[in-house]
Amino acid sequence: MEVKLNINEKNGIFYIEVDGKTEAKMTFVFAGDEKIIIDHTEVNPGNNGKGYGKMMVQKAVEFALEKNIKIIPLCPFAKSVFDKTPEFRTVL
Repeated sequence: MEVKLNINEKNGIFYIEVDGKTEAKMTFVFAGDEKIIIDHTEVNPGNNGKGYGKMMVQKAVEFALEKNIKIIPLCPFAKSVFDKTPEFRTVL
């Protein structure tokens, strides 16, 4: 399962496709050059418990580390993943 990323100069989306259909997505906006704000996470019905949400947060952490930026998790789901996963907190 691969988490894909689509970005432009203002915002972006991490998403997971299954058989050509987007089954999960997590949106963010850039806050200047040094931060992104995760503002929404959505997993389609029938995909609960598959770990898609956490996979997208992990991809966001990898993106932040690669770009040397920080993450502000405004989305309640993303915040809960950071709360439960101490190793992800290095990008907060």
